Amino acid sequence: MMNPRANAIARMLLLLAITFAGVGAGVGSTGFENVLQAASDPVAWQIVCDIRLPRTLGAWVAGALLGLAGAVAQGLFRNPLADPYLLGSASGASLGVALSLVLFGVSPFATQWLLRLGVTFGAFAGAIAGVLLTLLLAKGVQHTLRLLLAGVIVGVVLGAAKELIMLARPDFLQSMQSFMLGSTGYVGWSACSIMLATWLVCMTAAWALSPALDGLVLGEATAASLGLPLTQLRRALVAVLALATGTAVAQTGLVAFVGLAAPHLVRSVVRTSHARLILLSSLMGGVLLMAADILSRWVVAPQELPVGVLTALLGGGYLLWLMHRQGVVRGAL
Repeated sequence: MMNPRANAIARMLLLLAITFAGVGAGVGSTGFENVLQAASDPVAWQIVCDIRLPRTLGAWVAGALLGLAGAVAQGLFRNPLADPYLLGSASGASLGVALSLVLFGVSPFATQWLLRLGVTFGAFAGAIAGVLLTLLLAKGVQHTLRLLLAGVIVGVVLGAAKELIMLARPDFLQSMQSFMLGSTGYVGWSACSIMLATWLVCMTAAWALSPALDGLVLGEATAASLGLPLTQLRRALVAVLALATGTAVAQTGLVAFVGLAAPHLVRSVVRTSHARLILLSSLMGGVLLMAADILSRWVVAPQELPVGVLTALLGGGYLLWLMHRQGVVRGAL
């Protein structure tokens, strides 16, 4: 069934993404610059095409992956506070980066492609390993509560392991901080291509699995009575969640609140099925991270703020305001 409001929001988010892409191409170390002038300057043109554009578009794709993962997580666990890092992917990725730093002995954002690939792969492998460990501890996906508790335990244990490594090698603390706070500054065209391909795969799978999320809203017993194979569907949804989150984290580090806030923003303006909710949340996440990336370059230019700090401030501030507003409404009732 067509939803004119959802379609209008999708068009608006796409228009915002295109606008932010143009703005991002013009934001440099000295603030806003005229992109058209770069056409006559080969060096400036290279900066725009090889640094700013892939970074800006990469921010959109990473945010889209996190927004998609957040919508899937909240639907799967039937919990509006669920986020993409719930199953141990964040702590696993952090441990993977810490191990890579010790192995290679370099910054996680080194300019050498081989070393960069090693740390990126470490983050991705760590995120996937964290989710697999959660599934192993929870003995599958049959029990949602056990899965949640296992995710919390894995997050604590892997986080402690990462802290032990950092205590043993304090010379890597600054490098780890860059990963923990998130950064889009090292995203190139190859990273954009990887994230875009992953987004297409995850979006296709999530769209196909969205009827399962619609069924879970009615309760597990009702969903089972409708003939839905809940165990297989949960496994597929967890796989989508892990792949989307792991890919985004591997390229941009731990960007906070995008996956949590994007579905909330969508639900605050439209009520729709999970198929459209996942798509709109993905578009919303892309716009949010693009906006944060532009602000991180512009606010204290020529210096940069970690993009994860801005997303935490903006996303956390929004959720606090939302909680306050709902508290006021309930108090009035």
